[in-house]
Amino acid sequence: MIGRWLREPLLHFLVLGVTLFVVDGYVHHSRGGVESFKQIALTLDDLRQLDVYFESQWRRPPTPEEFNRLVENKIQEEVLYREALAMGLDKDDTIVKRRMAQKMQFLAEDVAAAHEPTTAELKTWYEKNAEKFASPSRATFRHVYFSFDHRGQHTHDDAVKALAKLAGQPEDSKLATALADPFMFQDYYGDRTLEQLAKEFGPAFAQGLFQLQPGSWQGPIAAGYGWHLVWV
Repeated sequence: MIGRWLREPLLHFLVLGVTLFVVDGYVHHSRGGVESFKQIALTLDDLRQLDVYFESQWRRPPTPEEFNRLVENKIQEEVLYREALAMGLDKDDTIVKRRMAQKMQFLAEDVAAAHEPTTAELKTWYEKNAEKFASPSRATFRHVYFSFDHRGQHTHDDAVKALAKLAGQPEDSKLATALADPFMFQDYYGDRTLEQLAKEFGPAFAQGLFQLQPGSWQGPIAAGYGWHLVWV
């Protein structure tokens, strides 16, 4: 019976098919491994991490040129890392061994301490850390400017008199423009954070503006070169 099965053409066909399937899979896997080793792919998360890291250091977003350099440095680092692995530089290296052992220890401690938090625990934790997830406050406003250079010691008084005349006037009142001095930058600022306004007008102006109620002409608020009436 066994001899008859061994001479069966169908069995020969199945054995040959399985062999070809295994060989083909091995060849494709080997080629894929080589190609993937030669390819460096940065995901959106990788790029976002580069941007966040730069901003945490310099307190501002990177320029396009700076971001391109960050990407190039990241790629160069990956190239050098893979070349080091190919040369076996990670073998018998005390520093590498210590670092890997340290990472394993951290992972083991994290797993040991992990537990599924309850809804109540999550709510309590969020209430204590809500400020970490809050976007910075922003203000949109229009302003008119009263210049120290033009008005000298009367600058503040002129701004106060102008505010009285603007009572009940709308945001885009032509009277506001007629009463004020020319301003070298914008008269309208949209969706600005306190930090952004502090850089342009100074900290005192930014703090004062964020204390105003929206919907009417208010002030005057001092800045570096004069006083401002503001509509938030």
